[in-house]
Amino acid sequence: MIEFYYTYFKSSYKTKINQLLTDVKRLLYLEKINIISSKIIVLDKKYKSSLNETEWDELNNLINTLQENKNKISPLLQKFINKRNKNKKNNYSFIDTFAGCGGLSLGLNNAGFKPILINEIEPKYLESYYFNHDIHISNYHCGSIEDLVANKEYIKQQYNDIDLIVGGPPCQGFSMANRQRLIDDPRNKLYKYFLELLSISRPKFFIMENVKGMMNKSNEILDNFQMKLGGAYSFDMVLLNAKDYGVPQNRERVFVIGSRDQNHNAKDIIEGIKRKKVKRFILKDALFGLPKLEPKRQKNARGIENKKIGFKFSANNIKANDFVEFINNKGKCRYISNHINRYNNDRDIKIFETLPQGANSLHSSIKDIMPYSSRNHIFKDKYFKLNENEICKTITSHMKMDCNMYIHPNQPRGLSPRESARVQTFPDEFVFMGANNTWYAQIGNAVPVKLAEIIGNEIIKHLK
Repeated sequence: MIEFYYTYFKSSYKTKINQLLTDVKRLLYLEKINIISSKIIVLDKKYKSSLNETEWDELNNLINTLQENKNKISPLLQKFINKRNKNKKNNYSFIDTFAGCGGLSLGLNNAGFKPILINEIEPKYLESYYFNHDIHISNYHCGSIEDLVANKEYIKQQYNDIDLIVGGPPCQGFSMANRQRLIDDPRNKLYKYFLELLSISRPKFFIMENVKGMMNKSNEILDNFQMKLGGAYSFDMVLLNAKDYGVPQNRERVFVIGSRDQNHNAKDIIEGIKRKKVKRFILKDALFGLPKLEPKRQKNARGIENKKIGFKFSANNIKANDFVEFINNKGKCRYISNHINRYNNDRDIKIFETLPQGANSLHSSIKDIMPYSSRNHIFKDKYFKLNENEICKTITSHMKMDCNMYIHPNQPRGLSPRESARVQTFPDEFVFMGANNTWYAQIGNAVPVKLAEIIGNEIIKHLK
């Protein structure tokens, strides 16, 4: 992680290293490993950067401790050591653009694909990707996809004929009232660059994921792909709801899938995905076993962790149900991460306690305490208490602002990041890095892992 912070967090390097020190010390404590205190410098001196002598000595002591105990420490602790694997083009290689924290990538990896180029413009999201994968920093491009496309000859040389390219470029203007072509709309330049990347590298298959509104322009979008890729490709688009694929959430997203192999038509791939039968789960399944948390009442109290409000890292002493085994691939995770509560004021906590499951801001039980009663027509969904016996509403990045629309069905608080991640079918061992308020944004923007895995499995069938 030090290498990543040195490369992409120059201005906040000191802050990042201090958080790393906190995390590593917490995990060493849980694993009962004593920190080696010495004056041995094990790191390149460039990594001292803005650190003072005390921080520099402590960092070297911790890294020395990890290296000397590499056969004893958990896989989670090993993730803090700089990555070594330089993924190269091989069978089932793919490029992940607009990667975020890596939900789509993780699902494809479960299916058998290996990312060899990871592109994301936001280092605060890419931090989680880097932490959770043992992939060398040279495989990452933290910057705009425009820069990749501009280096056309390099892309052709390194990634021509790659198995798969995926991405979810932000795209606007899906309204039928918008008469301007999508590809000509300056708001959609990232969509245009994604198409350009496909035309340069000519992958065997590609996946583009986007919002439901894309279906409004389906004919135009397929025409764009035809224009850029020509008759060598078959492609089709489909609206999938994650709830049909083991994800306990009502989440509709559009996928455009393309195939360069005329013996493996894109329509056949989509039909194979639609035929896939997976056990359905509800919210209660996703919340199973996670420790109970009390509301956090201290405002602006960053860094506070305890048994009441939760921890970034805590030992996993909970039982598993079918859903937990499903998302963890029947493995046992040593830790539960990111299960920690956020601040709420007394009024909100009272509303959380009072509302029955499935009720929103208009419910009579909170009429006297609802702060927006004069504007109910606007704020009817300002508060919503989830029903544990149903699937969850769509997890979105808005949760970074507040979780008032995602009230826990049995506890007076919003869903924790870990609970939200479970709804998105991230395994419990996947750690969301960065500032706490960015965890929700990373989770809300991700493709559900198990849905991505099903799509990846279907494409690999055709690659084989």
